Amino acid sequence: MAACAGCLWLASHAERLAIQALAAVVFSFVNNTVFSLLHEATHGVLHPVRWVNDTLGRFAAAFFPTSFTMQRAFHLNHHRHNRTHLEQFDYFRPGDNRFLKRAQWYSILTGLYWLFVPVGAVVFALVPGLLHRLRGTGTRYGEQTGADAYLGRLEAASGGAIRAEVLLAACVQAGLVVALDVSAMGWGLCYAAFAVNWSALQYADHAWSPLHVRDGAWDLRVAAPVRWLFLNYHYHRAHHRHPHVPWLYLGRYVDPEVARPSFLRIWLSMWRGPRPLPAAMEE
Repeated sequence: MAACAGCLWLASHAERLAIQALAAVVFSFVNNTVFSLLHEATHGVLHPVRWVNDTLGRFAAAFFPTSFTMQRAFHLNHHRHNRTHLEQFDYFRPGDNRFLKRAQWYSILTGLYWLFVPVGAVVFALVPGLLHRLRGTGTRYGEQTGADAYLGRLEAASGGAIRAEVLLAACVQAGLVVALDVSAMGWGLCYAAFAVNWSALQYADHAWSPLHVRDGAWDLRVAAPVRWLFLNYHYHRAHHRHPHVPWLYLGRYVDPEVARPSFLRIWLSMWRGPRPLPAAMEE
């Protein structure tokens, strides 16, 4: 978090654009470390004491920025529906709206996907009924996008907790801006770089993987320093098979018999867009 703050300051105060850009790139990696800690907290393995785990998770969420309660509801829902028909954004299924499918796909690759998280958290905090109307219950839109399944999870979440966490995130962000004299350009550069970096990995570790709830992910190959900064997040198949194993030990659960594609190869292939669902994969 201190490194994130330093990058925000440097991106706002450096005189040369090259240094500002470098600060933004570094921010995109170290803020992914913070996100990985948030990810650990959603599974309750960041700290053995529940209230400490959740408190740390809430402060990590403030750097995203989002609500910890909302993130936990969405992420645990992802584990329930991984690679089911609700999460096959890489394939055109029969009856899919192809324009909507491509819009989702390229919003992931360009980082626009990240924007929906903080904006959605604020909207839910201020107008909770609006997200309920966006679920698209019983519609092709609601099923194809996963909106019905994901937004439906918020009905069981604590609205009060989400509003308090959104307020905390707003205060943390405002505090950083005021204390470090962060400029709009500096903040925008850092979070734009983070959005692209974070968003790309969120589906690169699933794209073209088996349509299986636990095995539908990759243990991606990536340079060791990058994997360390992401706290072994690239060992995503191991994580889906053993979601309660802390990041420190995930390497022990990587199956050497299963192919490990490189992150770069998967990411580059994603730019070609979604593919028709192979007949052999149709339920």
